[in-house]
Amino acid sequence: MTKPSTGASAAKPRVLLIDDSRDGLLARKSVLEHQGCDVTTCSCPEEAVERFASAEFDLVVTDFRMPRMNGTEVIQAIRQQRPEIPVVLVSGMVDILGLTEQNTGADAVVAKNASEVSHMVRAVNRLLRRTAAPKKPVRSQIGKRNLRAKSG
Repeated sequence: MTKPSTGASAAKPRVLLIDDSRDGLLARKSVLEHQGCDVTTCSCPEEAVERFASAEFDLVVTDFRMPRMNGTEVIQAIRQQRPEIPVVLVSGMVDILGLTEQNTGADAVVAKNASEVSHMVRAVNRLLRRTAAPKKPVRSQIGKRNLRAKSG
């Protein structure tokens, strides 16, 4: 698992895992810890949003269908606090409801099915690498720099 961009280089990525299902929490927590993450779990979405406000996390994994607050609402609350934190949405309703990154605000949407574990691990790794990697200049910016250097 990729190290987060902030903190000590030996620090484990800190993941907030949200699911109202105890079994879902335990299974995903086990997988993420096996991948080298430090996982904080919350079974109540409102509690998770409060915990997110008071602690530092590198990534959030949330279920979609939960009582009182769904995953999209959790994502909106998280984005209001720290929009740069990547979020993975996990749901058994991905196909039925047509859940996508565009209509949920998540950075990755993972369906609960036989491939869930591998897809979740890939999404988490990709998103942690993205936040840890230094930003490269956009091609148009590189071209402008080169033009300035040649003309100056």
